[in-house]
Amino acid sequence: MFIQFLKENRYVSPLLTILRLYLGWQWVTAGWGKISSGKFDASGFMIGAIKNMSGEHPAVQPWWGNFLSEVALPYVDLFNILVPWGEFLVGLGLILGIFTSFSIIMGLTMNFAYMLSGTTSTNPQMVLLGLFILIAGINAGRIGLDRWSMPLLRKRLIKKADKEQFPQGA
Repeated sequence: MFIQFLKENRYVSPLLTILRLYLGWQWVTAGWGKISSGKFDASGFMIGAIKNMSGEHPAVQPWWGNFLSEVALPYVDLFNILVPWGEFLVGLGLILGIFTSFSIIMGLTMNFAYMLSGTTSTNPQMVLLGLFILIAGINAGRIGLDRWSMPLLRKRLIKKADKEQFPQGA
């Protein structure tokens, strides 16, 4: 019943918009700070997380630490681009209310990656608020560009599918 309320009630849209704008601002400022400084380097963060996967009560689980050391760290130059631009674009998507569900999924993915790496900060709060936006789906972007972009996208996808299913001259 609560999920249906979040998804369908038009009066909850303004509250979802406030949550969306708050999260968007958090992501935009975090990303822009990294982009504009030109000094962002994720290697220190990754090395610190890898060090925290040992001991009696490790802050980082070994499977995640192994991922960081064997997959992420060798490609840290790629992550040095993906992290700041990912944060910035997630924030922009949430602020504008365009591709809101995709934006929040990417934001939640980054939040969980940070938490799995042993950081807390505002990540749990952002995950909790982000889940409300994700559950609400299109209603979270109703006061935003999703109001126009989603119907247009849906219309074009249906038109394309019809053309593929019933080609001209067949």
